[in-house]
Amino acid sequence: MKALALGVLLTLSAAASAQGYPSKPITLVIPFAAGGDSDLSGRNVAAQASKYLNNQPIVAVNRTGASGAIGTMAVKNAAPDGYTLLVARIATHAILPALDSKLAYKWNEFTMLSLIELNPYICFVKGDSPYRSAADLIGEIRKNPGKLNFSTAGVSTSQNMAAQYFMTLAGLTKDHAVGIHYKGGGEVTAAVLGGQVNFACNNAPTVIPQVKAGALRGLFVTPSRLAELPDVPSASDAGFPDMNKIVGWTALMGPPGLPKEVVDKWTEVFQRLAKDPDWQQGNARIGGIAAIRSPAESQKFVQEQYELYDKLVSSLGIRQ
Repeated sequence: MKALALGVLLTLSAAASAQGYPSKPITLVIPFAAGGDSDLSGRNVAAQASKYLNNQPIVAVNRTGASGAIGTMAVKNAAPDGYTLLVARIATHAILPALDSKLAYKWNEFTMLSLIELNPYICFVKGDSPYRSAADLIGEIRKNPGKLNFSTAGVSTSQNMAAQYFMTLAGLTKDHAVGIHYKGGGEVTAAVLGGQVNFACNNAPTVIPQVKAGALRGLFVTPSRLAELPDVPSASDAGFPDMNKIVGWTALMGPPGLPKEVVDKWTEVFQRLAKDPDWQQGNARIGGIAAIRSPAESQKFVQEQYELYDKLVSSLGIRQ
């Protein structure tokens, strides 16, 4: 009887192996709440990639907590079989590893599959602000240290790091302007609209409608000008080209040690997604800039992002 059961198991295993990867549903772990950039990007991939993966279902699961670390650790500790993957973000693989010296994982302890998209950033003031350019704002901050303030979604967020990096590039210190921390990106923008703070930097999709309406004034956008805001200069045009390194981004990664078969399959899938009009349209709807790259190119990009924030955290003296 035992021999029969073993034979059935071996037959099923052989059939699954012959079928190739994937032979069952894939879970995409999104380490942030529904509705955010990582959630929308991950679900766009899940919706369109299935047809290139033997029509196997791709299930997006939000596993939140600890600034993305809980969901990230869940994937790091998952079986390296390609059936549990991570929708990684700038927070999980650049800012948090740079900021938290006690983090339970390192940014490079994952198998890279591909960068997915970039999210433009805008630094802005209220529409009736006296600061009409980035140079105006920096000039006032330099002239009156500690007088102006900016909104962020917390110390470890890209909104805070963007504003801090902006001041660093201008030769200012973290004490030249005061960061006021709010609960999320929506509140970051609302604080400028309401006049509670003087400026902020935030993901473009939450800011574009208000700039169009004249309620906000964009000082510059990264990494390049946006068709929706032709009058807002790029960071380069505004005199701060290094600010173009400040972008949101999403990537797909797996646990350490994914088989080559899995990596190769996802590389093929992303090459096809890059030409897929449905994926492209979905990405455009959420304000993303398509950025699909090879695993090696993606790994290099993430490394550069980690090193950027590691250096910034060190210079600001805010490592935890």
